[in-house]
Amino acid sequence: MKPNPKVDSALHVLKGAVQKVLGAELTTSVFAEGNKGRLTVEYGEKPTQEQMEEIEKLVNQIIEENLSIEMFEMDREEAEKEFGTIIYDKFPVPSYVKRLTITRIKDWNINCCLGPHVKTTGEIGRIKILKWRVRQSRKELDISFVIE
Repeated sequence: MKPNPKVDSALHVLKGAVQKVLGAELTTSVFAEGNKGRLTVEYGEKPTQEQMEEIEKLVNQIIEENLSIEMFEMDREEAEKEFGTIIYDKFPVPSYVKRLTITRIKDWNINCCLGPHVKTTGEIGRIKILKWRVRQSRKELDISFVIE
């Protein structure tokens, strides 16, 4: 399956909204296939319908704002000093990797990510959250979406 830059970029936009609404900081896994994706974050509670509606609203606002999606390389030590270890989420980057590829939507989301990504959020298209579920035993929230 060929990577879809729109879905990969959508995951970053969705992550930013989840952080703002729920305070969930760490991604534990991502999945992308065709025009669908799933973001899994460390979160142990069931979000309300209103919270999920707010997340979807924020996601589509950021897309409408057509913000730049930047990708750049940095020395690992410099990146950790400037942004902290939150750039890793739960995805371990081997210690021998000394240069990181950073993907950033300024004031919204920043992560180590090799892409591929679109150049602006406006290129993603409208995101519709399809479903979500909490796995209490793992303290994880899965959010599935489609790009319409």
